[in-house]
This record gives sequence, C-alpha cells and structure tokens, in this order.
Amino acid sequence: MLDKQMLEAMPPDCIFATGTTMDNENGLFMANTGKQLRWIAIRGGYYDWAIYCHFSNRDINWIARQGDKVTMENNIRKLVPCDDEAFKLYRY
Repeated sequence: MLDKQMLEAMPPDCIFATGTTMDNENGLFMANTGKQLRWIAIRGGYYDWAIYCHFSNRDINWIARQGDKVTMENNIRKLVPCDDEAFKLYRY
C-alpha cells in the first residue's frame, strides 16, 4: 500500500512499480483494443506521482517519457493500491 512516507523516501523520477494488464473492461480499459498494456508508476520531482501506460511492446523508459497517463481513479487504485493521502498526491 503506497503512502506519503514511501513517496517522500523515493528519489525524484524513480519508477517504483511496473506491470502488465489487458486493455479491456477487466484490465486497464484505455481504448478497449484487447491488447496487452505495460504500465509504470513514477514519482515526480516533488512528492507527486503518476502512472503511464502503452502497448507492451514498448519498454518502461519509453513509456515513462511518452506513454498515456492513467487518469481514472479506479484504474489508478487498481494498479497501485494507495491510501487516500498518497492518492491526493497523484499528478493528473
């Protein structure tokens, strides 16, 4: 469970979680392509953080620079379980 103290302890621009899921109603549901998506969670320059995703043929560094930002609360909390205080620090 991600919390504010964990974010504060991480260095800026740290990719602290990554994974894959399907682009469908049971997965991330970005465009409903049915393809596999790779996602990364990255801490920002302050104590903020964000999740980016793209098709799984892209590597995590490419996704961190050019991926699509995950913006739906249910998707954010599904990929990175977090307490309310950490969720408030999510960078939209």
